[in-house]
Amino acid sequence: MSMAGTVSRRPGRGMPGLKLSAPQSLNSLLLITGILLLGGLLMMTSASIEIASSQFGDPFYHLKRQAIFAVIGLLVAIITLHVPIKTWRSYSWFLLMASYGLLLLVFVPGVGKVVNGSARWIDLGFINLQPSELAKVFIVIYLASFLERHLDEVREKWSGFFKPLAVIFAAVVLLHFEPDHGVMVILMLTAFSMIFLAGAKLYRFFLMLILCVGAVASLAIMKPYVIVRLSSFLNPWAAENVYGGGYQLTQALIAFGRGEWFGVGLGNSIQKLYFLPEAHNDFVLAIIGEELGLFGVAVIVLLFCLLVMNAFAIGKAAHLKNRLFAAFFAYGLGLLFAGQAMINIGVNIGLLPTKGLTLPFLSYGGASLIVSCFMVALLVRIQYETECFSAREVAQ
Repeated sequence: MSMAGTVSRRPGRGMPGLKLSAPQSLNSLLLITGILLLGGLLMMTSASIEIASSQFGDPFYHLKRQAIFAVIGLLVAIITLHVPIKTWRSYSWFLLMASYGLLLLVFVPGVGKVVNGSARWIDLGFINLQPSELAKVFIVIYLASFLERHLDEVREKWSGFFKPLAVIFAAVVLLHFEPDHGVMVILMLTAFSMIFLAGAKLYRFFLMLILCVGAVASLAIMKPYVIVRLSSFLNPWAAENVYGGGYQLTQALIAFGRGEWFGVGLGNSIQKLYFLPEAHNDFVLAIIGEELGLFGVAVIVLLFCLLVMNAFAIGKAAHLKNRLFAAFFAYGLGLLFAGQAMINIGVNIGLLPTKGLTLPFLSYGGASLIVSCFMVALLVRIQYETECFSAREVAQ
């Protein structure tokens, strides 16, 4: 019988007084995160230096703010590292309710902040909090808890398949009315993937796929701007789109074209000089492509691939020890990183319609950076507890 088959579903019960050495394999995850964080500060500064100088009279205005957010993110990560994973599991229901509450707050007059027709933010003065950033993590925590508690039902019954989707549907409705379709898509893909990893029958996903396609088609019909955005995405160089709905995409593609293989050099971008809107935010990858070329973009993509691979490796290690909540939690966090990075990269290179999604660790934005640090800390904690569980198992 394998070691994994003898493990109890209740982790953390070891020999009294047993001293466990700290795990020694945290370096790769933290190293990747550190490179992304420092690289993000560098490239975000390069992309924003001209607009910051013009608008605020300080070329390093965005760097200073992002550095403060980075420090806050690191403090949040340190605190998170001291919170046991079982605590998140115990409060998963309350976190789910908190996520709904956060998503509802943006609709409260005087609390929610409307930017470009979207009510996605809460103005806290020094930072615009985007509730969906935190809500998606809380919802993943609840889903991981649900999948652990109802694993057999999820695998064998339709009810186990639809119950977690009902939880997601409530959040999707709120995100639709903000609107924040980018996070909505990421949350749906993450939920479907977690349920699939839990062992749900494949044919059920095909039925849901048909329903989702129908819902997207209905959304496009009800929202004329969706049709306009889609048409500009399909043909951004058309005369009616190149200075309209396809403007950001065409300018981003010009940036990638100028960068060629190795770029025009750090700080030498032309597109950031008021040609490419949101150059330091949603389209920072285009500036990386222009200044560092295909090589620089490939490094960024590789780093995100390694980050997601580490998350799944942590989840797999927990799964082998029958720590199901920790496993599904790690899978969910990895899927959140993967979804957001894939959509942002796809938007930048013209594979997906333009969406207002940041690139984790690289784009300017306090909420995104702090939540990304929070997510990495959760992964490190899961890895730590799994390795401690292994050490305790050996001692027994």
